[in-house]
Amino acid sequence: MRALQVRELLPDHGGVALADLPVPDVGPGEVRVRVRAAAVNFPDLLMTRGAYQLKPDLPFVPGLEFSGEVDAVGAGVTGWSVGDAVVGGNRFGAMAEYTVVPASALRPRPAALGWDAAAAYPVAYLTAYVALLRGARVEPGEWVLVHGAAGGVGLATVDLAKAIGARVIAAASSADKRAALARLHAPDAVIAAAPGFRDEVKALTAGKGADVIVDPVGGDVFDESTRCIAFGGRLLVVGFASGRIPDLSANMPLIKGFSVVGVRAGEYGRRFPERGAENLAAIDALAAEGRIRPHVHAALDLADWRAGFAMLEERAVVGKVVLRP
Repeated sequence: MRALQVRELLPDHGGVALADLPVPDVGPGEVRVRVRAAAVNFPDLLMTRGAYQLKPDLPFVPGLEFSGEVDAVGAGVTGWSVGDAVVGGNRFGAMAEYTVVPASALRPRPAALGWDAAAAYPVAYLTAYVALLRGARVEPGEWVLVHGAAGGVGLATVDLAKAIGARVIAAASSADKRAALARLHAPDAVIAAAPGFRDEVKALTAGKGADVIVDPVGGDVFDESTRCIAFGGRLLVVGFASGRIPDLSANMPLIKGFSVVGVRAGEYGRRFPERGAENLAAIDALAAEGRIRPHVHAALDLADWRAGFAMLEERAVVGKVVLRP
C-alpha cells in the first residue's frame, strides 16, 4: 500500500517520504479501513521532528483522523461490516491507503458529509464542542470572541458557536481570511487580529466585553484578551500558536471576575469516558443534521503531502487540509 512514513526525526520533515508498505493485518478487536481522506493537523507536523508529546517508535505513519470504508474486521468485532462508511481517529497511522484501529475508534460517517469533510471535522469540532459546551457552558445570545478564527479549530468554533445561538466575533490575520470567514459562516462581526482589538470588542459588545474568548494563539493575544473579557467571562486556553506561553497575574481574574479554562478535548474524553462519548455523539448529530459545515481548504493527493504540510506551517489554511491516499 502507499503510505507516508516518518523514518527519522528531522527538521523540515526531512525524514518523511512516501513508501510502499505491506497492508497491515487486522487483529482481534480491530478493524482495517480503506482510507479515503486523512486530515492534516499540527500534531502530525510536530511528530515528524519529535516535537510533540507523543513520540511513536520509528518508523511510523502519521495522521490522526480519517474517513473511509471498512475493509476487514478482526475476531470479536461486532457492529461493523465490510463496506461500512466510517470516520475515525487514532494517535497516528491515517496517512496511508489502509489503517488498522480498535473497533471503538470508529463511528459511522454522517451521511451529510463527503469523504473529505468527514475526515476534516472530528478533531476540530470535538475541540470546539468541549471548549464551548463543556468548558464555557455558552448560552444563546452570549458574545463569543474566537481568535485564530480561520484555522481548523477556530473555524469549527465559529461554526459551532453560531449553531448554538451565540453572537460571534471572529478575529483573523488577513483580509482574505476575514472575507472567507464572512462568506462561510457569517459571524456577527469579523475583526483584524491586530493589537488594539480590545477596543473593537468593547465597542461591539456595548462596553461589556466578550462573555467567552477562545484563544488558540496565546502570547500578546491572550494578554490583550484579559482586557476585553466581560465580568464573569470565561477565557478558554486552547493552544499557543504564537509560540509564547503567557503569564497571568492572579489579580486580573480576581478584579474582573473571569475564569481561565484549559481545553484538552481528547484528555477530557479519557478522564470522563461517558461525557466523552456524549461529546462525539453530539458533533456527529450536528453534522448529520447539517447544522455544522466543515470546510476543506484543499484536498490533495498523498503524493502532494509536502504542499499540504506547508499550507499549515505558513498559516495559509482556512479550515482544514486533507490528503487522499
